[in-house]
Amino acid sequence: MRTHLQCVAALGASLLLGLTGCTVKGTINQITDTTSNVTGTTSGAAWWNEDGQLKPDFKATAFVTFNQANLIQDLAAGRGEYLGSVSRLLGIPADRQAAFSSAAQSNYSQVADQTPAGLISFLRETSKPFMR
Repeated sequence: MRTHLQCVAALGASLLLGLTGCTVKGTINQITDTTSNVTGTTSGAAWWNEDGQLKPDFKATAFVTFNQANLIQDLAAGRGEYLGSVSRLLGIPADRQAAFSSAAQSNYSQVADQTPAGLISFLRETSKPFMR
C-alpha cells in the first residue's frame, strides 16, 4: 500500500513538473544564471573589502544614502546625532565638529533638495577646512 502511494505521489509530481514546463535542470540553470547576472552587473564589489566589511571610503556615502532625511533635519538644526556621525565618518577631529556643523548649517539651503550624491559631495567639500 505504501509503495502504491509513493508511486502515485511520484507520478503526480512528475506530471506537475511536466505541465508547468519546469525541470530540475532548468530550475538550477535559472538560479545559476540569475546569480551570475547579479554578481556580474553590480559594481558594489568596489565598496566591500575581502572580509565583507564596507571600505572606509564608502562609509560616509552609505551613511548619507540611508539616513538622508534625518541628516537633512540635523543640518537644518546645525546639530544632532546624524550630523555628528557623518562628521566622524568624514574624519573631522572632535574639537572641530561643532564648527563643521555650523558651516554646514549656514549652507543648508543649498542641499535641502539634493540627492544623496549631491549631499555627500556638499558635506565633503564643507569638511575640507576642518581637516588636519
